[in-house]
This record gives sequence, structure tokens and C-alpha cells, in this order.
Amino acid sequence: MSIEEKLALIDMFSELSKKELRSVERLMTPLTVKAGRVLMKEGESAREFVIIVEGKATVRRRNKVIAHVESGDFLGEMAIIAGGPRTATVTADTDMILEVLNRREFNALLDDQPAIMRKVLTGAVKRLHELEPGITP
Repeated sequence: MSIEEKLALIDMFSELSKKELRSVERLMTPLTVKAGRVLMKEGESAREFVIIVEGKATVRRRNKVIAHVESGDFLGEMAIIAGGPRTATVTADTDMILEVLNRREFNALLDDQPAIMRKVLTGAVKRLHELEPGITP
């Protein structure tokens, strides 16, 4: 299966045309990681946005498990959008295939694809509510 076909299966890209998917694919850098690798660390500065194509990972905040993520999920949007540090540590539970966008590529994606921007922003707000339960929608 091509990366374009895999991206089409991910909810955030499901509404895009083949041409739009090719545009997104050109922005991304594929990355394969082994189980046990730390993908991002709480408190560190954010440099990239990550989409999980295959595999599973655990998300921890202050060493407490707060979520499990897998194929179709994305990570790193809050720190990239806000320009702040990572809010959690993410560790690969399995070998993984990721697609990575740096800050410039991420911003280009949001500028060029309003449907994706809405999904990313919605995901960021949901994560914020999960991280800070006292915040009301």
C-alpha cells in the first residue's frame, strides 16, 4: 500500500482528493522507529508534528500514563501551534512507521488544507481537555 493510500485511511485526511493527498505526502518525511524509542519528551521544545501510520505508543505526563495512540493518531500539534514545550512524553510500544512534518511544513499543511486545520485544532482542544480536566469546553 502506498503512503498516499495509507494517508487516505487516516481520519484527518479522509476527505482529501488524490491530488490533495499527493500535496500532503510531498511535505512529509517518513520515519521508521523501533519499539522503546522516545518520540517526544515532556518539557522539550517542539520541532515536529507526527502522524502514526503504523504501530502503537504510550503517552505519559509526569510519568503517568494518560493515553495510548496508534495508527491514524497524530501527536505534537499543541506544542507546534502554541510554540511551547511538549506537554507529554511519547514512547513507541511497537515498531512504528511515522510521517513527520517540521514546523514550517506543518504550517504549510494547515494553510493549504482548511479541512485538516479544523481536525488538528479540534484534536488539540480535545487533548487540552484531557490534560487539564478542570477546563470546560
